[in-house]
Amino acid sequence: MTYIGIDLGTSSVKAVLVDDRQRVLATATRELALSRPSPLWSEQKPADWIAAALATLRELKETAPQDFRHCAGIGLSGQMHGAVLLDESDEPLRPCILWNDGRAASECAEIEASEPNSRAITGNIAMPGFTAPKLLWVRKHEPDIFRRTRKVLLPKAYLRLVLTGEAIEEMSDASGTLWLDTGRRDWSDRMLAATGLGRSHMPALVEGSQTAGRMRPDLARELGFDTSPFFAGGAGDNAAGAVGLGAVAPGSSFLSLGTSGVLWRTTAGFEPRAGSAVHAFCHALPGRWHQMSVHLSAAASLSWWSSISRQSEAALLGELGAQIENPSPVLFAPYLSGKRTPHNDPQLRAGFLGLSHDTDRKAMTQAVLEGVAFAFRDGKEALEAGTSPIGEAMAIGGGARSDTWLAILADVLNLPLRRYRQAEAGAAFGAARLARLACTGESPEGVCSPPLGEADIFTPHSDRAAAYAERHTVWRRAAEVSHTLR
Repeated sequence: MTYIGIDLGTSSVKAVLVDDRQRVLATATRELALSRPSPLWSEQKPADWIAAALATLRELKETAPQDFRHCAGIGLSGQMHGAVLLDESDEPLRPCILWNDGRAASECAEIEASEPNSRAITGNIAMPGFTAPKLLWVRKHEPDIFRRTRKVLLPKAYLRLVLTGEAIEEMSDASGTLWLDTGRRDWSDRMLAATGLGRSHMPALVEGSQTAGRMRPDLARELGFDTSPFFAGGAGDNAAGAVGLGAVAPGSSFLSLGTSGVLWRTTAGFEPRAGSAVHAFCHALPGRWHQMSVHLSAAASLSWWSSISRQSEAALLGELGAQIENPSPVLFAPYLSGKRTPHNDPQLRAGFLGLSHDTDRKAMTQAVLEGVAFAFRDGKEALEAGTSPIGEAMAIGGGARSDTWLAILADVLNLPLRRYRQAEAGAAFGAARLARLACTGESPEGVCSPPLGEADIFTPHSDRAAAYAERHTVWRRAAEVSHTLR
């Protein structure tokens, strides 16, 4: 048997075909466009996701036709927090408002005022990127669309709806809506009421490793499957990454250096820490939870600098060489889309500081990498406050392909980082594992093992770690200037 994982990301849709020995047989990717029609806004067309997902499935079929035909199950991973508003015919009423959209800041305060126990119920501070504040914004600014809304789905749940006809969501993604009672793993009627919604507007809930629909027979025939594959509940992108890495036992950690940045720790129970803007969500596996520090512009910062400097990311990184000996004289605050952990401020803005006539592109590129690393350090301190420190972490994401960047992160965080080649399949591979669990009923521990093969290990260098600790203090004072740039 084979299994497929589909990761509906922000910049692309990626699919992998995996056999029962957990070998990746084929991969396919399709890029996605993002729209920013107004300041703080970030949107995508749901139709683009469907076209991209179907294109990746057809490419998998072309690459490995026999293995594709025998696919038993499909798992979905997806960008979190997006609001897909559907009418009574399940048609989108407007473009999806994405996770990095910051328009709903005032609505966050309204939700917490309307439901004073919001943080206790959800385990999280209300943030503009979450789904619930977006619906309050729509109710206020687009009342006709709100009135016509019959269902609210997250991005991957909309993809599931189109592929199976079923409106189903799983716990890890639902945790990021601000409508879930995260400890009880169920929708909260009180949180729904705070945005003028009820359970009828929500999809059914399952665990990520449970079955959640089956591909429509007509679509399965069109795509060339022997039988209609089952779908697993799946996972939000970071939870899927954790499943793919084997980060399923309490205390296991990883660092994701993607468009956004995440430092993750699996927990045995629900351990909220909303005061420092640490996320406390359900894991994609039953009876497990996790905490995250989240940074809205991680690898996105290098992508932005690449577009500004008109140099490819590879060329910029190549100018730095393999090893950084000293911190850059330039500082960079990576708040291109605001900040979550620990500031929770969508109005924060990015900037360089310490420029002089002698500053060159190389120093600014290094400052971008270090600025992202310093933001991760802020998040790590929030994550570790009052509890045990993180001992080491696995590294995933597009930015983690850079040896230079991982070496900087290891020194800035004073944390050993491990990078496995097998982990490059990322969230899509984790989604395929969840598909297998849903089809076979195996135990997660038996399937969700750490990556195989040797790892590239990035160990902190004591002198550089000490220099970066001092530089972080300076950077933190400089980054506070961002609070005034609104």
